[in-house]
Amino acid sequence: MSIFICPVCGQKLDLSGNSYVCGKRHSFDRARSGYVNLLLSKHMGKTVHGDNKLMVQARRDFLDKGYYSPLCEALCEAVENNLKGSVIIDAGCGEGYYTSAIIDRLNGANIKAEVCGIDISKTAVEYSSKRIKTAELAVASVFHIPVADNSCDMLVTLFAPYCGEEFQRVLRKDGIMIMAIPSQEHLWELKKAIYDTPYKNEVKPYELEGFELVSKKRVTYEMRLESQEDINALFSMTPYYYRTGREQQERLAKLGHLTTKADFELLVYRNI
Repeated sequence: MSIFICPVCGQKLDLSGNSYVCGKRHSFDRARSGYVNLLLSKHMGKTVHGDNKLMVQARRDFLDKGYYSPLCEALCEAVENNLKGSVIIDAGCGEGYYTSAIIDRLNGANIKAEVCGIDISKTAVEYSSKRIKTAELAVASVFHIPVADNSCDMLVTLFAPYCGEEFQRVLRKDGIMIMAIPSQEHLWELKKAIYDTPYKNEVKPYELEGFELVSKKRVTYEMRLESQEDINALFSMTPYYYRTGREQQERLAKLGHLTTKADFELLVYRNI
């Protein structure tokens, strides 16, 4: 039995051969690498869905070099310390860097868990499925998560769109949500090097309807980027990538190397 449900009728999906099939015979083929596409056209919107191949590759290469490893370590520690139950969903799993680390951490601690991940980017999920062989992975929107009500013990959301009602729906009562967001000074030196008038990030109030804040941790450290390739990859992972003009892009292209601050908030909530 799969953790996933049919996005058409909501019934449980079973894996039959290379297809996921529900009781009403809706069928979804599994890709050779192991993931399934459960994104319906009515949930797609009008724009391109998720990150393209170049962006996914850049983020994968950047993360694999360990630049965000302190955040990853803090996340894995929070997962291990707060997991009560066995079902974890990574809502916005991307190319699987954090999902894979969570699985490795739990295996190392002899904690049995069923891990699944979704992302709206088909390219990202394909990369994730090549990295991870022990998790169920699907192309899907975080606003229409293809799992049943109250079916997850923990939900992880890292820099992904926030959908409070949907996250509450899939989490059981007292289930845990772990969220990572940029803090005030994240990439401050990078922004100063590019923009005439840079602004620090606005950190919104921690209160979220339907959730109780359990703990918060600020993860701050300096990153030394030794190549233009790494600087470009980092920049492509930010929202600034889509709204930077030619002059700022030229400044970015001339940096060569950079030391900038990584500054994150790691927040743990309980579904009430």
